Amino acid sequence: MSDVLVSARGLEVHFPVRSPKGVLRAVDGVDLDIHRGETLGLVGESGCGKSTLGNALLRLVPPTGGTVTFDGTDVTALDRRGLTTMRRRAGMVFQDPFASLDPRRTVAQTVAEPLEVHGLHGGRRERAARVGELLELVGLDPTVAGRYPHEFSGGQRQRVGIARALAGEPDFLVCDEAIASLDVSVQAQVLNLLRRLQRQLGLTLLFISHDLSAVRHVADRIAVMYLGRIVEIGPAAAVGADPQMPYTQALLSAVPVPHPARERERRRIVLRGDVPSPSAVPSGCRFRTRCPHAFEPCPTVDPALQPVGAAGQLAACHLHGVVGTPVTDAPEGVTEQPAS
Repeated sequence: MSDVLVSARGLEVHFPVRSPKGVLRAVDGVDLDIHRGETLGLVGESGCGKSTLGNALLRLVPPTGGTVTFDGTDVTALDRRGLTTMRRRAGMVFQDPFASLDPRRTVAQTVAEPLEVHGLHGGRRERAARVGELLELVGLDPTVAGRYPHEFSGGQRQRVGIARALAGEPDFLVCDEAIASLDVSVQAQVLNLLRRLQRQLGLTLLFISHDLSAVRHVADRIAVMYLGRIVEIGPAAAVGADPQMPYTQALLSAVPVPHPARERERRRIVLRGDVPSPSAVPSGCRFRTRCPHAFEPCPTVDPALQPVGAAGQLAACHLHGVVGTPVTDAPEGVTEQPAS
């Protein structure tokens, strides 16, 4: 049995753009392996393609190029029946727990829906008992099964969403900004719940977030995404302590330090300019228009992920092993300023 549960090779999700006529490259040639039993954190700014990538791995959006395999099966070649079978083993936890729950259905009906779709725990009594077990698993009292979503807090609704995602007894969960809409005080509770479930059930998780501090709390490895591509990936401790790509360094510099004196001394890297549009990706290195280290190969050569450092990291950056003349007229750069 392979150690890799989910794998993408050359994965692309492109959308046509009418005006001006062109293509929006939401996911643009991603190679990615997710190992059994690990939590892979996927981080990046809004609009970088994180959610689209997560949806494409489950074929909730159709890839326009490349392949996705789940436990050795080519997901892109599955028919409707094959997809139904695969999605029993692969669930999704959505960002907005209120929008993802039907307000007209009780918690019991919501959590039981996957059991009905996949024909699990046949009779009504068996399904009701299983719903109670799932609610207990996520920290809710089974007696709330008859209530409706509006009767719960945001954190409780997200626990209901997690219970529904676990109903099919999946091997793989995609958590798409699962804590973004929650109060800060509740975020830690949901993160700890996910960590417990991952260990207890042997789950494989893809945890998508723009919050790098949250990702570092739960992830075994971290992948950094920019304009549709993975630009750095490696063990969470290594990426957090010694980022090898300038974009990752900028993201990490924005994470607050839980120590007043060190926080005052922290120097934050502020990227100038906006993220380019995915419908007008810069030539060469797609980060070069905002990179302070851009030099001669960057406008013309698209860097591939390559091994860097001694901790198993990969980074897509010409600074590692490429010598050239620095670009002095790059459109945008960065400045350093004290953290406020």
